[in-house]
Amino acid sequence: MEHAAAAALPPHTLMQRAGSAVARLALALAPHARTVWIACGPGNNGGDGLEAAAHLQRSGRQVVVTWLGEPDRAPADALASWHRARDAGVRWAEGPPGQMTAADLCIDALLGIGVSSQPTEPSRVQDPRLLACLHALRASPAPVLCVDLPSGLDADTGQFASGLTPAPEHHLPAARHTAPARHTLSLLTLKPGLFTAAGRDAAGQVWLDTLDMDIGQATPSAWLSGPAHATPRAHASHKGSYGDVAVVGGEGLADRGMGMGGAALLAASAALHAGAGRVLVALLDHGHLQLDLQQPELMFRRFEALDLEQLTVVCGCGGGQAVERVLSDVIERAARLVLDADALNAIAPNAALHALVVARGQRGQPTVLTPHPLEAARLLGLSTAEVQADRLAAAHQLAAQFNCVAVLKGSGTVVAAADRVPAINPTGNARLATAGTGDVLAGMVGAHLAAGASTLRAASEAVYLHGQAADDWPAGYALTASALARRLGS
Repeated sequence: MEHAAAAALPPHTLMQRAGSAVARLALALAPHARTVWIACGPGNNGGDGLEAAAHLQRSGRQVVVTWLGEPDRAPADALASWHRARDAGVRWAEGPPGQMTAADLCIDALLGIGVSSQPTEPSRVQDPRLLACLHALRASPAPVLCVDLPSGLDADTGQFASGLTPAPEHHLPAARHTAPARHTLSLLTLKPGLFTAAGRDAAGQVWLDTLDMDIGQATPSAWLSGPAHATPRAHASHKGSYGDVAVVGGEGLADRGMGMGGAALLAASAALHAGAGRVLVALLDHGHLQLDLQQPELMFRRFEALDLEQLTVVCGCGGGQAVERVLSDVIERAARLVLDADALNAIAPNAALHALVVARGQRGQPTVLTPHPLEAARLLGLSTAEVQADRLAAAHQLAAQFNCVAVLKGSGTVVAAADRVPAINPTGNARLATAGTGDVLAGMVGAHLAAGASTLRAASEAVYLHGQAADDWPAGYALTASALARRLGS
């Protein structure tokens, strides 16, 4: 896309537009900044930074540039911008300025979209000055604006290239007491890596400038999920209008001494608060709880009493090994099905269960899988690291192999179907990193399916609203799964 855009314009025009866009955003983000340090790499990403330097210097800022390139080796456009920056009177530094506190704004223009996180790709760690600049940018107490991408980040996967991964204290700015603002100006189009895996923490607030180019004919590698809006309920409706959800899970203490009924109750509570007409609960223990005094709306049933052909079933939450006893029956008979947690763990090594899931898709029966990365790895026969290395590809592979919609949970949850471009969810935060929130999501997907949404829409909307609830969580209050479930729809 970048080459096509540049080819459609006179030489150097696209870089001039990019540098101008960077300078405009820099002035908007830090209007009172007096000193700006810009770290520029040897390629065209560095050229964008050099062009921005010229604009900022002319606007009256004191601009200090560390350029890792050389005039006789620089790309033509980057060389032209170097001349413009030099003519504007910017100051040059061999490395990061000694007094980083003197910089009111830092701009990262070291590495752009050419970086790959694939282990087969050669490392970009060649110049010790590059590492020094990266360290200074990541440790800077001043706001940082990244040009196109945070340097070292793979635009497609959201993972860092080998040798360029931030240290933990830099990679997790939320852990600091006073984390500096981080911004990324994505040029021409948004990049998937900014919204999933490590990209969300690294990018901070993402901005977009299309550089006045029309890229409408480009084929997307992913979509960014849009807001989910509740459909107004008709006055002339009743509980049957919104479907019945049955939650099957909750291994009892008698099985392995590990009671996990809470996971099933969390999924049921989420389905209830997400709008299901009725919620039935079939716990896989021997006590068969008859009433939840905190949620008397939940209707408890023996598994054998469930009319699976008429139900949307959420299966696996807290199911342990007990879920294996009922799983084939659920997969074959459920009208609509959400498979989560221990149901996925049971399917992973079992070719017969795998085949039953595939057959559901062939019959047109809606099925959603909601694995976290470890569960996805088991299903695909990969390591967790391999799944996380390319989350878009892993989610698509799950959807294709199991003939279903796959929801790969994590930072930037990916929703994929075999015949669709995958979508990355932009909502959610680290508050969701607590036990039971995945069970809540499974129950939400079930409620949306039961209400009549298509499989892909049910999964996408539930994921969006699940993350949005965490984003809207009151400051100073702990997010627990039970509180999250009760907050849905409020």
